[in-house]
Amino acid sequence: MATTVGYAYKGRDAAGKIVKGKLDASSEAAVAARLRTMGLSPVSIDAAPDGTGLSREITIPGFSKGVTLKDLAIMSRQMSTMTSAGLSLMRTLSILAEQTESKPLAKILVTVRDDVETGVSLSDAMRKHDRDFPPIMINMVKAGETGGFLDKALDTVAKNFEKESELKNSIKSAMTYPIVVVGMVVLAVAGMLIFIVPVFKDMFEGMGGSLPLPTQILVTLSEQMIWLGPLILVVSIVGSIWWKKNKHTEGVRKALDPLKLKMPVFGMLMTKLAVARFSRNFADMIGAGVPILQSLQIVGETSGNYVIERSLVKVQDSVRQGKSIAAPLAEEAVFPPMVIQMVAVGEDSGALQQMLDKIADFYDQEVKTMTDQLTSLIEPLLIAFLGIVVGGMIVALYLPVFNIATLMQ
Repeated sequence: MATTVGYAYKGRDAAGKIVKGKLDASSEAAVAARLRTMGLSPVSIDAAPDGTGLSREITIPGFSKGVTLKDLAIMSRQMSTMTSAGLSLMRTLSILAEQTESKPLAKILVTVRDDVETGVSLSDAMRKHDRDFPPIMINMVKAGETGGFLDKALDTVAKNFEKESELKNSIKSAMTYPIVVVGMVVLAVAGMLIFIVPVFKDMFEGMGGSLPLPTQILVTLSEQMIWLGPLILVVSIVGSIWWKKNKHTEGVRKALDPLKLKMPVFGMLMTKLAVARFSRNFADMIGAGVPILQSLQIVGETSGNYVIERSLVKVQDSVRQGKSIAAPLAEEAVFPPMVIQMVAVGEDSGALQQMLDKIADFYDQEVKTMTDQLTSLIEPLLIAFLGIVVGGMIVALYLPVFNIATLMQ
């Protein structure tokens, strides 16, 4: 078997533009042949083996950034535009690999392009990277390839991912302020216990007498911080590693996902978010011509919640038996009555996709409105929380000072 080497190339496209990139091949002639199939005229081909010495890309496990939803949305939008403009699939993939800002996605696109060059379909080439390309994207691309509307399928995927990314960003922005404030509280409490309380402790011991209960609690916590602080840090690190590794396992999802939907305030937000995602994905799959049973399976896998995923398994069984979609949905508390009624009307009228689109739009707006309301409500509550915690510690420290006169008599 011939050894492949990395080659840096420069090629000129039909418009005269210079295109640069890298290819793995057994010889310069093989690279030149591949460039011609990509619609490029070779200008220069130089051996550039990477992965050794100082040229090796250093990645730290757990810290390398993977392919994000925003990356996929941009890629799908650009790919749809270039495909509809008449560019060949090979050339489209080459351009995307060159211009994408995401290095992980660029590497994947190069591999996908090489597979497509050997005769593999785009969807099958993407399926080899199913950890980076979601199932809904792979199946929408497959439906587009089969039906001859790949550009429209990619446009639908782009819209889907753009809305999904917008929702996630709105929720992240709503949660940023609470996380920052809680972090400030934790740092303030730790700093006072480690640096300030010991100073007051020495002063109190010189006065004699007994300390008030709140002050004694602070002093005790300060003394225990020698082992309590490192323990909390270690537990946090181990817990985060365990969570990252196991959060997608069935056992964890089965236990936690139902609890997420029952949380005060946030449970309603997560429910609306899950329903919006289910409706949008289901509508897109139906619109692309994906078979209903396959659509339900994919929508369940991409719902992001175990409760909805199990509910859609029941829906699949109902459809497989020739029954309706709405009936099994009505048995699940996670789906509001409005959703069930609109799905039932959509089934009866043959306008299921349109009804699901309306449901998705409605709950998208509901999620945005609710996150705005939560943001305006959380801010004053967190300020009050910060004041109570830090102010309470300061009062507890100064309680013995109020009794200095009594202690000195």
